[in-house]
Amino acid sequence: MKQNMLMAELQKKAEACQNCGLRKECNQVVFGEGVLGKGLMVIGEGPGQEEDKLGRPFVGRAGRLLDMILESAGFSRERNTYVANIVKCRPPGNRTPLPEEREACLPYLQEQIRLAEPKIIILLGATALQGLVDPKAKISVSRGRFQEWQGIQMMPTYHPAALLRNPNLKALVWEDMKLVVDEYRKLVDPNHYSEYH
Repeated sequence: MKQNMLMAELQKKAEACQNCGLRKECNQVVFGEGVLGKGLMVIGEGPGQEEDKLGRPFVGRAGRLLDMILESAGFSRERNTYVANIVKCRPPGNRTPLPEEREACLPYLQEQIRLAEPKIIILLGATALQGLVDPKAKISVSRGRFQEWQGIQMMPTYHPAALLRNPNLKALVWEDMKLVVDEYRKLVDPNHYSEYH
């Protein structure tokens, strides 16, 4: 499939990138993974320690929780979801990526979005929301409401790492995911199965 070939080429470019200082600090570039052209994309903040070690996005504790959330909604990176981050290299000490680091990585993310062809993007946490949509946006205010961005429906919600710190947020994320399921049925697959509803 041509999209997969183009994504592999983009990954090679990202792996050679030196546009910011993060590449010197990390072990490897964590590009993204999943299925292209199935209508759903998930964007997080950046790789953590486990991701940096394994070269895959969302494989630590927060990643395992993300997979459980997606699975309950009928989604997975093996079937119908593409997963990526705002920045591809781990910031030192897992700090929040700086605005200039986000800017340096943005062209790769924009091309990933173009190749993945999502109808819906789930933005996990403030960094994803601010890096892609609005630098001043607050996740607590924006979550739970779709916003259109370049013809794509964006759903900001809390990052799984926030749920690990504050389990009370889980109920809000379940509500957001129900909206994602409804929108996916409307835009992509009317027969989409979800445990949620």
